[in-house]
Amino acid sequence: MSKKAELAAPPSAAYFGEPWPEFNDGLTYHDMVRPIDAGLTLIEFYSRKYKSSAPLQGWLQRIQNKQITVDSKVVTIPDTELSFWMSRAGTELVYHRLPWREPDAPYLLQVLFEDDYLIALNKPSGLQVLPGGLFQQRTVLTQLQWHVSKLTTSSSGCRKTHPVPVHRLGRGTSGILLCAKTKLAKSRLAAYFAEGTSVVEDKYTNSECKKMRKISKIYRALVSGVIDMDEVLIKQPIGTIKYPGVAKGLYVASPSGKPALSSVHVLERDLENKSTLVQVEIQSGRPHQIRIHLSFIGLPLIGDPLYVSGGQPKCFDPELMDESFEKDGGYQRPENPVPGDCGYNLHAHQIVLIHPITNENRCVNMIARLFSVPLEEETAIGVGTVSSSEAIMLAGLAFKKKRQNKRKAEGKSCDKPIIVTGANAHLLMFSTMERNYFFSI
Repeated sequence: MSKKAELAAPPSAAYFGEPWPEFNDGLTYHDMVRPIDAGLTLIEFYSRKYKSSAPLQGWLQRIQNKQITVDSKVVTIPDTELSFWMSRAGTELVYHRLPWREPDAPYLLQVLFEDDYLIALNKPSGLQVLPGGLFQQRTVLTQLQWHVSKLTTSSSGCRKTHPVPVHRLGRGTSGILLCAKTKLAKSRLAAYFAEGTSVVEDKYTNSECKKMRKISKIYRALVSGVIDMDEVLIKQPIGTIKYPGVAKGLYVASPSGKPALSSVHVLERDLENKSTLVQVEIQSGRPHQIRIHLSFIGLPLIGDPLYVSGGQPKCFDPELMDESFEKDGGYQRPENPVPGDCGYNLHAHQIVLIHPITNENRCVNMIARLFSVPLEEETAIGVGTVSSSEAIMLAGLAFKKKRQNKRKAEGKSCDKPIIVTGANAHLLMFSTMERNYFFSI
């Protein structure tokens, strides 16, 4: 295996992205009528199979609104029995979801590294990776599809396959997102992540897990509270509970859940504001693992609207399911917070992996250059970047510390404010050099 190499960002930062249209294109859901469905009516079929999409009254509205077709013919009678169509083989039911205005989301993506097999992107906070829920168009995947569709077709006349993300990154999390450009790279990277999770499930030690992993993800987070120890190893299973607005259940700390392992390293303590900047390496890849694990030990992420101490959600009644629905028949957004809500300070800082094709070690470091940027006398007083608020925060912390140490060594004051801004309208302000206040707009 070759010597580890540090991959810097492209000489001139590369960005791509298309502004989102006001409305998406809607969706279609296709189902085939099966013999097992013969005893059901149309309304029973949809209200049972797609219960998480809409309540009974919502599905009645959709049927009466001519959004259901059977073999391309509109059906508006909810009590029509599916057995009516059983005599025809291959009968197809289609639900046509009308176009809707998706919630606001950023669209610019920065290319951190790219070769013939991989592309590493800087995902801004607020952008979902894959389609789900209200976000069916405003995703990283859609921008990748649009970007590739604009490229010139190859000599064979076939358009290139668009890259696909190979791991999770929460909507509110910023930072490195790894995508595969070929089927082989995708399958091998998927195997890397699966192997890493299986190692944790086999109960190896933390050091053994690190040695056996072919890929590792390192995050940085700002948590509420001060950690006394410099290193913390969190071994807490993660499972699901019934939760309003989350069809498949909410992930929480649970003794009956699946094994999960996180290594936490303290980078900086802020005693005055009772907060800690930490670096976290996850040895497994459970959904929302870092948010759950840090809150489990009593140190929830600053700004996290969902998880509180103990790795549990804020107070809610799991039996209180709102049956009211929107104009399109779907459930209204629940009043309680959901996993996709943003505001927490979590940044995917680094990915280290063995290249799936060349077998070289590769390290993509988001803000290494910002931490090593020189300070030239009085000329450097801030840093601007097109990124997410969390990436800006971390860059600002690095810049702040270097400038603070330099001025202290020179016997100068450290009370000048620093303002760090991004062109995507995120703003992070330090009211003094001691990081007293954070404002995100």
